[in-house]
Amino acid sequence: MANVIDGFSSEVSPVFVVIGYGNPDKGDDAIGQKVVAQLQGLKTPNLEAYSVKQLTPELSSKLARASVAIFVDACKLTNTDTVQVKPLDARGTETTGSALPGFGHSCSPCSLLALTQSVYGHFPKAWWVEVPACDFTMGHPLSDLAEQGVDQALRTIASLISSAS
Repeated sequence: MANVIDGFSSEVSPVFVVIGYGNPDKGDDAIGQKVVAQLQGLKTPNLEAYSVKQLTPELSSKLARASVAIFVDACKLTNTDTVQVKPLDARGTETTGSALPGFGHSCSPCSLLALTQSVYGHFPKAWWVEVPACDFTMGHPLSDLAEQGVDQALRTIASLISSAS
């Protein structure tokens, strides 16, 4: 996988931002953070990887610098055991505790992109990588399904980066 990501030139390459999110103490909810930890270990030029418990408005400044953004999260998918990739657009939605998109306690990826568009006048091309998960129990390790999903997510992200380079 490192060969795929390392295959682009830093002179002409866009900046890629990967944001993995979820609670690292709740079993499979740690998927996003596990994916980011592995990406950070690669030390790939033009790749910024952030691990957070939840998406917050402060991330919009990082998205404003990006050409491409990839959000990674655990998802309880009932009809598949494969990683799902969804293209994202900047559509704000109300968040708990706020009547303004992206200004609540946490944001959805689309709300965060909408906030970035509103504040900075643009937003990056973006995808949501949903990784299959089944166990969100406090204190549990990743399930076998989640472990397989992390590997699949890394390959998917490498492919997205390669196709956007």
